[in-house]
Amino acid sequence: MQSGLLRALRLGQIGRVPMVVAMVTGALAGAALGAAPHVISQKDREFKPAEISIKRGEVLRFINDDGELLHHAYLSSDTFSFDSGDQQPGSKFDVTFSVPGDYTVLCGIHPKMKLAVHVDK
Repeated sequence: MQSGLLRALRLGQIGRVPMVVAMVTGALAGAALGAAPHVISQKDREFKPAEISIKRGEVLRFINDDGELLHHAYLSSDTFSFDSGDQQPGSKFDVTFSVPGDYTVLCGIHPKMKLAVHVDK
């Protein structure tokens, strides 16, 4: 026995507009969920890469790849801020950059570590 929805699809009783809307909505949701984060390695007391350009809403994933060293990524500005807290070796921390602008991410433990982030609209 066929379900009501399958029967209606076969008979063409469901309008094309709702189906197109459902397909487009699903595709957009899949694209947003499938976007991989940009990886920022914290190794040798440096952010690698040291500079990155991303679009608003994209994610940076900070990974402590520095053996036995702690790291502590943070950003404090009038428009956007975050603080990873102390990151143990091997740990990851994701940040979604939701505000366009130019930012400098620092390490609270290693003051010479700097990451330039440009966020486009």
